[in-house]
Order: sequence, then structure tokens, then C-alpha cells
Amino acid sequence: MNIRTRLTLIFFSIVIIVLTAISASIYVVSSNFRKEDFFRRLRNRAVNTAKLLVEVEEVNPDLLRRIEQNNPASLPNQYIVIYDHDGTELYRSENTERFPIDDRLLSRIRAKENVEFKYEELDVIGFLFQSKDERYAIVAAASDVYGGDALHYLRNTLIIVFLISAVFVSLMGWVFAGRVLRPISRIVSDVDNITEMNLSRRVNQGNSSDELGKLAATFNRMLHRIQSAFSSQKTFIANASHEIKTPITVMSGEIEVALLQDRDKDYYVNTLHSVLRGLKSLNSLSTQLLVLAQTDSDKPMRNVGVIRIDDILWEAKDELAKVHPEYMVEIQLPMSIGDDSLSLQADEQLLRIALVNLIDNGCKYSDDNRVEVKVRANQPTRIVLDIVNNGPGIADDMVDKIFDPFFRAHATKTIKGSGIGLSLVKRIVHMHGGSISVKSVPYQQTVFTLEFPIVTAKPSNGTASLTE
Repeated sequence: MNIRTRLTLIFFSIVIIVLTAISASIYVVSSNFRKEDFFRRLRNRAVNTAKLLVEVEEVNPDLLRRIEQNNPASLPNQYIVIYDHDGTELYRSENTERFPIDDRLLSRIRAKENVEFKYEELDVIGFLFQSKDERYAIVAAASDVYGGDALHYLRNTLIIVFLISAVFVSLMGWVFAGRVLRPISRIVSDVDNITEMNLSRRVNQGNSSDELGKLAATFNRMLHRIQSAFSSQKTFIANASHEIKTPITVMSGEIEVALLQDRDKDYYVNTLHSVLRGLKSLNSLSTQLLVLAQTDSDKPMRNVGVIRIDDILWEAKDELAKVHPEYMVEIQLPMSIGDDSLSLQADEQLLRIALVNLIDNGCKYSDDNRVEVKVRANQPTRIVLDIVNNGPGIADDMVDKIFDPFFRAHATKTIKGSGIGLSLVKRIVHMHGGSISVKSVPYQQTVFTLEFPIVTAKPSNGTASLTE
């Protein structure tokens, strides 16, 4: 069952329930009013008859019977019986008995003083009448022909109106549901026409102030994020393919040239060294791509523990010194920073990769292969690393792009690299709850600033907690 049908049924059910309640209320109220009004009129007729009988000496039962029969105000099938306090019958409208009157009924009248009930087509009332210090029991009956006809007419009218209303409500409910769902149908149609080939299309927001407009706006924002992700993915795949293909193409070309004819030993040695450099470059690129993929996974940090940032810095320096002896890395650690201010909750391997990449970039692009790493405390709960180099720097229009995968500034195109390092560093830093920023003055100084939350003193349960 689709939503339009369900909305129609809900609308129909609600209205029908309301109509049923209103119609039933009208009928019940009208029926009660008819009953009360008829019994009131019947009681008045009986009281008037009793007064004539007991208060007017000239009136006897026979005369009263003729008066009652010739009275145009008498009710249809009017029938009145009057008893004294001993139960002796004083008056009866007709000699024939319309309905049985026994001692049990008279006892009920004397006990309750007012009894109302229906006998076949007659409405019957029994009550006590006080006159001249004596109480009389009166039983009166009549047929409410006009009231019954009016009630039947009202019932038929309500049924006809109910049926017509049910049909009308069904049609209006279907139209109403269609109008309500029209914006949703439009959104569904717009979404259905959006594919991976036209992610730039957006859903018509219509009235942006209502819920459906907000839904469309939210969906458009999601489309924007998906489009950005697709674009980033395509760019990443294209750049990764290019970066991987380049060293493979170079190595293949060198091997093919070497195989064209016999060469001397030195040529083959140089070729092998060139291929080895290409393989190392390819291995480094694949390693960075794997780490980059790891940072995109659901659980990028797998070996989290409390580590000291200064230990990671010294390890990063030693690791770089083994590969690049020409690098000069100076670590400045003020004595004012206590041991507790150097502890981080981090994945040691990922954090070491980030620092190695950042220091390696600084040394690689610095004119003298020199980098200064300055450790300082920004707040009681934060530790800051400033990584300074004196390279060509970064132009202002490039600063916001250097953390994008495979992006390389113009000033660094002459130096070998894949453009993955800084994007990897940024992801790792953010995973550890930190932040990274850069300030650069071209051909003077470039400073990368990393800020991390430190681990507070160990609580009583022996576990460390991260302080934001």
C-alpha cells in the first residue's frame, strides 16, 4: 500500500469517525429530547384530567371521559387511569384495558414517585399527584406518532448525509493526499534523475521554510558531499595511477634500452641502480597509499596507548638520519616543560609516520637540509610542535591546497615527491584530536604548527584520560 492510499484511508477514517460521533450524538440528543418532551406533555394532560376529576364537583367520570375524547389537544391514543391512595380505580379513559396495570406497577409508582417505560407502541408514565391532602396514583399512556416520524426522518437524513459525506471525504482525501505528496513525488523524480554522471544536479527545494523544503536542502547538502567525495576519489585514482605509472614506465624504458644490445658492465650497474631507485620510490609511494587508506578506514588507530612526544621525535630523527645522513634535525625541548606535559594518547606508528613525513618535507625543501623542531606548551592541556625550515616557502594562494592529496606547489616541482605526505600528516593529526596549520614567508621561513591534547595525570583506576 503506497503512502497516498494510506493517507487517504487515515483521512477517511478520521473524518468518518468524527461524522459518526456527530451523527450519533445528534440522534441520541434528539431522541432524548423527544422522549422528555412527550412525557412532559403526557404528564400535563394526565394532571389536567386528574384536577378536573378531583377538584371540580360537577365533573364525573362519564363527563370527563367525553371531555377527554372531544378535546383536540389530546394526544394520539391517549389513555389515563387514576387510582386513590388505597388503590381503588377512580377513572379510566376507556372501558377497555390498553395495557396491564397490576399492584406491582402501582407499588413501583408509590416507591419511586415517577416511572417511565414503553409498552408496544405506547409511551407509559406513572406518577403520584397531590391534591386536597390526598395522593393519587396516575398512569398515562399515548403514542408519539409525530415525534416518532420526526425521529425517523432525522435518522434517514443523517444516514443519507453520512453516505454522501463518506463519498465526498474519500474523493477529497485522495485529492488532499495527492497535493500533500506532490512535493515528495517531485523530490523522488529529481533524485531518480541524478546519477554518477550528473551529480552536479540538485533537488528543487520549493518552499524552503517547510519540512519538505528542509529535507530537500539536507539532501542537496548530502549530494554536495557525495559529489566532493566522487571528485576526490576520481582525482585520487588518476593521480595515484599517474604516480605509480611514472616509475614503472621509466624502469621499463631503461630495461628495454639495456636489452637492445650488449652493454658494458658499468652501464648495467647504472641501470640496476636506476631501477632500484625507481623501485624504492614505488615502494615508498605504495606504503604511503596503504597508510592513507588505513586512515580512511572505520578504525584507523589500532594500537593506541600513552606515549611521549619527545620519544617519537627522537625516533623520527634517527630514522631519517639512517636514510638521509645529510639531514640536520634540531629538536628544542625547553626544560620548563614537565614530563606530564609530553604524554599523548596516540597510535605510535601513525604519529611517527606523520612526524617523519613532516620533518622529511622540511629538510627536503630547505636550502640547507636543516629543520628546527620547537616543543612548547600552549595551554596546561595542550602541547605544540613548531617545525621550521628555510626553504622556498609556499605562496599564499597555495596554502589552503597543500594538504590535498597529490597536490604539489610550483616551487617544489623540481624536487621528487608524490604529494601524499602532507595530506597524510593532516589526517593523522586530526585523528589524534589535534590541529595543524602553516605560516610561510616565501624564501625566508616556513612554520608548520601541530597542536595535540595531552594526557592528564593518571586517575585512581590507573588509566590515563585525554584532556581537551
